[in-house]
Amino acid sequence: MRIDRRQLLTLAGASGVGLAATVAGVSTAPALADPKHHVDPFTLGVASGDPQPDGVVLWTRLAPDPVVADGLGGMSRHVVPVRWEVAEDERFRHVVKHGVERATPELGHSVHAEVHGLRADREYFFRFRTGNAVSPVGRTRTAPSFLSKPRELAFAFVSCSNYPTGHFTAYRHLAEEELDLVLHLGDYIYEGPAAGTLGRAHLPAAEIFSLADYRVRHAQYKTDPDLQLAHARFPWAVTWDDHEVENNYADEISEDAAQDPEPFLRRRAAAYQAYYEHMPLRRSQVPHGPDMRIYRRLRYGRLAEFNMLDGRQYRSDQTTDPAQLDDPARSMLGAEQEKWLIDGLSHSAGTWNILAQQTVMAKADRDPGPGEILPNDNWNGYEPARQRLFDDVARRRIENMVVVTGDAHCSMVADLKQNFDDPSSRTVGVEFLGTSVTSGGDGAPMDQRGTEWLASNPHMKFYDARRGYVRVTADNRELRTDYRAVPAVTTPDAPVSTIASFVVEDGRPGIA
Repeated sequence: MRIDRRQLLTLAGASGVGLAATVAGVSTAPALADPKHHVDPFTLGVASGDPQPDGVVLWTRLAPDPVVADGLGGMSRHVVPVRWEVAEDERFRHVVKHGVERATPELGHSVHAEVHGLRADREYFFRFRTGNAVSPVGRTRTAPSFLSKPRELAFAFVSCSNYPTGHFTAYRHLAEEELDLVLHLGDYIYEGPAAGTLGRAHLPAAEIFSLADYRVRHAQYKTDPDLQLAHARFPWAVTWDDHEVENNYADEISEDAAQDPEPFLRRRAAAYQAYYEHMPLRRSQVPHGPDMRIYRRLRYGRLAEFNMLDGRQYRSDQTTDPAQLDDPARSMLGAEQEKWLIDGLSHSAGTWNILAQQTVMAKADRDPGPGEILPNDNWNGYEPARQRLFDDVARRRIENMVVVTGDAHCSMVADLKQNFDDPSSRTVGVEFLGTSVTSGGDGAPMDQRGTEWLASNPHMKFYDARRGYVRVTADNRELRTDYRAVPAVTTPDAPVSTIASFVVEDGRPGIA
């Protein structure tokens, strides 16, 4: 059943839940002309994101008491002016841009400053001020101009950072890399009540449903110093998976089959708003109740284009019914996003066409025998949609499609075949699945799933189940991935090492 979104917004407003679609900076609350802060309001750090050739988004949120249960972060219900500054040097002797944003209670006193007029492909430093308080300093970098051909691009991708299950050491090592951009591919937070054994129990100490709950959970994650460091060091481009709302949801359908769409969409609206409030996203991503367009495209000159996908908000429901699995009407991305993606790939000016997305795309059979055991929450449960994408890539002669993926809590590399049942069929791209930051605990080089995958899927070239991130460097000739892993996340300060590296050559699809 499809619920009327306008009706939902009306009901949400009447209930006082605060599921807002509000213009950033617009508020009916009274303003504080000269705020005085007796406690540091910048406890959640600073971040930047979605770089363009002439600017970036700068983010912070005022929260002197970040995990207070009401979700207000210790702030009063006033509008607070926040000044931002961008400089060419870390000491701010050469400030090149500045402005003021209004942090409103409607958006959790979050700040999203869209800066323009910067030089392309340049490093900058930024900070915020409000009253007598000054934020930490962040570092960012603009994208190259659209017509340029950069010599090299360096980025990393991460996913699945479950606070109770481990220390965010991978984020600290990530912050020590030399990168232009970080991609987060989903499961930035987890919605459950987990406590773990490390003294990192979730707050609130229950599964979260309300806007206040989601604000507290996001704020708790943002208090982690390793995560703050990684955000302050590089611009990020983010997308979500399921745990930012609820495990394995599909569009307006909850994992709980007994739940009606209306209460679930209320929950989704709360989750989307809190997500926006805590991420360096543009005003064009401000949610409208339970709807928020997060798929978008970032260009790095003529070297690379990033297609940031949304594999949750528009997908058909999961099914195990063989007849439904083969239904061509079923979609992972929804018709509009599917068209947007293939049209963008067809007209790409980039050498490398990168799909930054959530769930495993390659065929992932776990039965080494003649049968098949396939999951239904990733692209294996949406085979007609995957086939449409691959056939379009082949028909339109789209080259250098590189899919980077999260969600599965393991590392895997696979050639993407137009027909996975025929190993000699055309390779249309390559998939690099990145492991989790902490989800799943310490992990190991190999586990049962890895043994089954490598035995059952000849297109898979590598598997590992330790935690970490993937570093990627690309130039005009090749794209290289380095899988970086830590031996443990249940103890702090674990070292990082490169456990495997792979190369894709320009114009030659698949692993070299």
